[in-house]
Amino acid sequence: MSDASGAPELRIVNPDATPEEIAALVAVFSSLGTAAPAPAKPASTWAAHTRKMRTTLRRGPGAWRASGLPHQ
Repeated sequence: MSDASGAPELRIVNPDATPEEIAALVAVFSSLGTAAPAPAKPASTWAAHTRKMRTTLRRGPGAWRASGLPHQ
């Protein structure tokens, strides 16, 4: 449970609990921590900066034909 401020709340309902038992419970609950953050979304290849760079032009025999082929 948590109060209005959002801080976690721990209530001891057993009045016979020793300070050592309470300390053990607090240690266990504090070691649980919070949930892992969501993994980062991978960047799209459409947004890659390398797409903005121009490829080099081919030279030599058949260069005009190679200009229409897909670049790798």
